[in-house]
Amino acid sequence: MPLIPNELLLVIILALVFEFINGMRDSSNIVATMISSRAFRPQTALGITAVAEFLGPFLFGVTVAKTVGGDIVDSRLLSLDALVACLLAAILWNIVTWYFGIPSSSSHALIGGLIGVVVFIAGAGVIDPNAFYKVLIGLFFSPVAGFLVGYMMLKGIYFLARDASPRINEFFKRAQFFTAVGLAMSHGTNDAQKTMGIITLSLLIGGVINEFEVPLWVITVSAATMAIGAGLGGWRLIRTLGGKFYKIRPVHSFATQMTSAIVIFASSFGGAPVSTTQVVSSAIVGVGSSERLSKVRWVVVRDILTAWLITIPVSGLLSAGIYWLLLNVL
Repeated sequence: MPLIPNELLLVIILALVFEFINGMRDSSNIVATMISSRAFRPQTALGITAVAEFLGPFLFGVTVAKTVGGDIVDSRLLSLDALVACLLAAILWNIVTWYFGIPSSSSHALIGGLIGVVVFIAGAGVIDPNAFYKVLIGLFFSPVAGFLVGYMMLKGIYFLARDASPRINEFFKRAQFFTAVGLAMSHGTNDAQKTMGIITLSLLIGGVINEFEVPLWVITVSAATMAIGAGLGGWRLIRTLGGKFYKIRPVHSFATQMTSAIVIFASSFGGAPVSTTQVVSSAIVGVGSSERLSKVRWVVVRDILTAWLITIPVSGLLSAGIYWLLLNVL
């Protein structure tokens, strides 16, 4: 009989490793435009992001955690080994995409890993369709919302500032402190909750708790781990998001951050897990397209779209393969 406490500890450690990488990768989403527009120095931007991300889950609840860990699948169908496979698959895919500087989705990787191992164990019929549709709507429609809101956001800003002098650029630089804090809090609110959901699910499977209720210590360690990762930053992805789409000026950064915070907060309050990478990237493209379509380097958008589309199936296959290895080889 396996030693449940050791397996449970392994799941928690892997979940926190995933959260650390997630924070390190996704901090680039928040600070890239701030740095590229020269609103803040890199370390200042990362420090602001880390503090705001830590505070987010405490201020705005854990609705997303309940969707990820409590609604998609029946916990009775899962084992701690299955969660180990899910997390290893998500971590492996995150490391690969980080190394190559591809802003793929940590959220997609985690959801794909969870779905992959569940389908391998019991078939697709065990997945709750209502929760699954909520996840898909959040993951796949939030980038569309990011593009459209970003497009309209810049149009609205230009209309309101049509008679302003060039000195308004100073306003857009300084105002990014508030938009960056809002975006970082929204990121902490949504992304940290995915790890909270997995850890709470492991506690339920391991018999430590009797119902799906996120303990305070889980909220604290998940938020803190994400904040530490965010403080270290993901410089490869910062270069991709901050410079490869087009030359970002303060007004673009302000509009992108405002757009992303609105979309992510709206999704979090609805309990839908979304990809911060997707939302910010699509907002950057929407804002740039608002000026002119030729402004955006669409070949970069194509590469990112490809990574988005393959993340769920690849991480799902990885998760199922790792679970098979755990059962038959290790």
